[in-house]
Amino acid sequence: MGARPKTFITAIAIAAAAFAGGARAEVAELAVAQQYGIGYLPLMIMEEQKLIEKHAKDAGLDVKLTWARFAGGNVMNDALLSGTLHIASGGVGPLVTLWSRTRGNLDVRGIAALNSMPLYLVSRNPAVKTIRDLSDKDRIGLPAVKVSVQAVILQMAAEQAFGAGQQNRLDPLTVTLSHPDAMQALMSGQSEVNAHFGSPPFQYQELAKPDNHVVLNSYDAMGGPATFNLVWTTAKFRNENPKLYDAFAKALDDATAQINLDKRAAAQTYQRISKDKDSVENIAKMLNDPAIVYTTTPQSILKFAEFMVKTGVVKTKPESWKDLFFPNAHALAGS
Repeated sequence: MGARPKTFITAIAIAAAAFAGGARAEVAELAVAQQYGIGYLPLMIMEEQKLIEKHAKDAGLDVKLTWARFAGGNVMNDALLSGTLHIASGGVGPLVTLWSRTRGNLDVRGIAALNSMPLYLVSRNPAVKTIRDLSDKDRIGLPAVKVSVQAVILQMAAEQAFGAGQQNRLDPLTVTLSHPDAMQALMSGQSEVNAHFGSPPFQYQELAKPDNHVVLNSYDAMGGPATFNLVWTTAKFRNENPKLYDAFAKALDDATAQINLDKRAAAQTYQRISKDKDSVENIAKMLNDPAIVYTTTPQSILKFAEFMVKTGVVKTKPESWKDLFFPNAHALAGS
């Protein structure tokens, strides 16, 4: 075969370079979601201080951030699957559910944990001392029926209280509500929703009212401290946007370090961003609760996932907590 003309070879080289450049191009606009409460404080700090943009710029990227707020992980997962959202955040339940559903295609996995926090089921019904006392007269507000971390922990507690096979016994009493809406319903004294399986700061604010009391602590059902919130994405996004993925992870590390360095400053930040009417002193008290830990290390994830498999909510059983996370988290002392 004769030698190719130089113009042909040059054209091929230019086309190859253009193709390679296109393959390396990362998204110009990053869509990240968060929910309500101090569990999402690291993301709030990342948004306000433009930490993702900072680390992206260090990597040679100019990216625009779009921040969306959702009431529950189920809606957020729909947005992630549709491609309108790049990074989701929420409880362990929605992550495990989507990890199981997308294995072999989108391959959704966790980027990191956001925190470990106890969650309280708070009731205003004086007759309800434990979950055994719940009846048809009670309605429990929580972020997403059956799939939210609160819903699954309620099932764990139901199985422990009523016996094997009874995990769904209290499901008919649950109602999907955002934390702010559930808190308003509980505090009003007028709504049929007289209980809220919530999260900080809402549960602490609810307990400031004498008639409200704790019925269940998630750490009791889990047998100890456990991750509450995480962030996750698809393998497709990670593979196509390695620099942006890394920028997000570094920004999260920065925000987490800030919170742990100065809890009062973090409380001021939360109050300012969230427009929470609670005092800085009360918010700082919550952040200084030894049971509340801001960390990217996953905790008791496998135990949670195994329960979801056992009860048939998800079909695939992870062999390790690492199965649920991308490699950047694997060096952490997770469980």
